[in-house]
Amino acid sequence: EVQLQASGGGLVRAGGSLRLSCAASGFTSRDYAIGWFRQAPGKQREGVSTIVCSDGSTYYADSVKGRFAISCDNAKTTVYLQMNNLKPEDTAVYYCAYLVLTFKMTAAQAMGIMGGYTGWGQGTLVTVSS
Repeated sequence: EVQLQASGGGLVRAGGSLRLSCAASGFTSRDYAIGWFRQAPGKQREGVSTIVCSDGSTYYADSVKGRFAISCDNAKTTVYLQMNNLKPEDTAVYYCAYLVLTFKMTAAQAMGIMGGYTGWGQGTLVTVSS
């Protein structure tokens, strides 16, 4: 059984940085994408970034492009989301989830199948004060 655990959230001032971690276990193949998503109070969940660890393909939402960076560790068991120059509008609960890839696709294509992600955990709260 695949399990994902997000951590690393906290309270930070605007302009600050945080690094989120998504610890994954139980994968039996390398054909998967791991995505970060966020949900702010009163808003729908949105895709933030996705990575296909097997080939390094990445995707970023326009709202975080140039500020956030997603990466996998060498063992491909932890995915990080480095968040720099945080803004109050980045305040949300951040979740990680995975998508099994039944055929080769880019991270951008994987993010387009948001409904196919599973393994949602409790998320980690990021609060950015102005």
